[in-house]
Amino acid sequence: MKQLIESVVTPLVDYPEDIVVKMKEEEKKLIYHLTVNEQDVGKIIGKNGRIAKAIRTVVYAAKSDTNKRIYLDIM
Repeated sequence: MKQLIESVVTPLVDYPEDIVVKMKEEEKKLIYHLTVNEQDVGKIIGKNGRIAKAIRTVVYAAKSDTNKRIYLDIM
């Protein structure tokens, strides 16, 4: 899942080397924290959050075999 997030986000940013994806696992959910360079945050969020919503849709559609819910936080 980390590779999927990185592959979706990399073409959108100016500083791909600053992309960091961390995973936190809890009892009923998996939380992925996406961190990018300060100058790229607006590009990842997009107007009215459209790009962020699209990224989340792709990640949720590629859900793993576990029955845990997946969340993507963009920082």
